[in-house]
Amino acid sequence: MASKNFSKLRNMVLLAALTAIVLVLQITGVTVRIMATNINIGLIPIVFGAITLGPAAGAWLGLVSGVSTFILLGVMGGDPTFTVILFNNAPFMTALICIVKTTAAGYLSGLAYRILKGKSKLAALFAAAATTPIVNTGLFILGGLLISDVLAENFANGMGQTVVYFLVFGVAGINFILEFALNIIVVPALGKIVDVVTRSAYSKKK
Repeated sequence: MASKNFSKLRNMVLLAALTAIVLVLQITGVTVRIMATNINIGLIPIVFGAITLGPAAGAWLGLVSGVSTFILLGVMGGDPTFTVILFNNAPFMTALICIVKTTAAGYLSGLAYRILKGKSKLAALFAAAATTPIVNTGLFILGGLLISDVLAENFANGMGQTVVYFLVFGVAGINFILEFALNIIVVPALGKIVDVVTRSAYSKKK
């Protein structure tokens, strides 16, 4: 009984801490700069939570990330060259894209880990780490296609590009590759650390 209560308390504290980290990363706009590209590291706590606490926690962290992104970058004008333009022209779809893509990414990352961890812990870690940026970027592109008229009028046509080219290569391409690589490198390492800490905590309780 004591062990179960300890586990619940630990999970609640960890989820609260990860939620705070997601919010801080969104508010401060912390990024990793690689050459000329800024890489958003906000996906890391989402997939980390999905791995350690399960799909529901991953979905919650993704929801927090998506809502804060929409409010900070769209509603409050934090990204005037892109998100604000989308918000002004298609507010509902902009909210939907921001929220759904990260929520689904967090949930499916946790689901991938849960399905594979019984077969191979390492494979499960890498699958979860890869799922988050793939789903996040894939749904962003799909959502962008649903508002292709807005993107064409405000961005793609002026650059002499198709909407698909603008989304894949102009917006998501290099960012996806680097965010994918960052998750693959960082998250499995964090998962290993959590395993060590968790085993140590349980041994002390016993």
